[in-house]
Amino acid sequence: MVRTRRERKATATEIKLTHPDRSAPSENTLLQLAQDRNLFEEAERRERRNAGKRGQDEDEGEPLLSPAAERVMDTILWAGSLSMLHFTLDVLVQHQYAVSIIWPQIMTRTVQAFAVFLLLFYVLHPHPSAPILLPGLPVRFQAPLRQTLFLVASVCSGCYLIHISNKYGYLAIMKRSPPLGCIWVWSVIELNLPLAMLSLACSGGFFYQGGYSIRQQY
Repeated sequence: MVRTRRERKATATEIKLTHPDRSAPSENTLLQLAQDRNLFEEAERRERRNAGKRGQDEDEGEPLLSPAAERVMDTILWAGSLSMLHFTLDVLVQHQYAVSIIWPQIMTRTVQAFAVFLLLFYVLHPHPSAPILLPGLPVRFQAPLRQTLFLVASVCSGCYLIHISNKYGYLAIMKRSPPLGCIWVWSVIELNLPLAMLSLACSGGFFYQGGYSIRQQY
């Protein structure tokens, strides 16, 4: 049954209205207990300690690959890149002389180049896991030895490539240019900047002194 407005008003007047109790609590609150026991400071210290530990674990985390595995992966990557360069030079030199391109033969030579570069790069490229190139030689001479080898390789391959491109027939050029070009490029990349500039200067001097020209040979 719905109560009338007068009945609701009468009921409201019967409820005694009082002010809330604003006096301090007689017992310790949870906030006071936490402050007395230094729980907030302890939680803050623990959070800083955990954050520092997480940062240290991230900075000093174990590598995903071992040094030996990194060396193998690095070798495969570089050998693949050099073999693709060999493939490109092989196609370009045959296209230059208007020779019909036999793709199975090119692919076979590319795979052979990949195997050769895989071995050469694994042995000659400097890597933290294999700093020794020549056993018995002091460590301080290992890097200069590598630089010397790459300098000789870059100068010889560059000069010989210039020579055969001007003096040999097109069959010899098609056969020898791709591997020589790859060795030349790789050797220059492995050299530091001063030696790389010296290598290019030697090849340029050989080109100029030999009276060679940039022209198409048939």
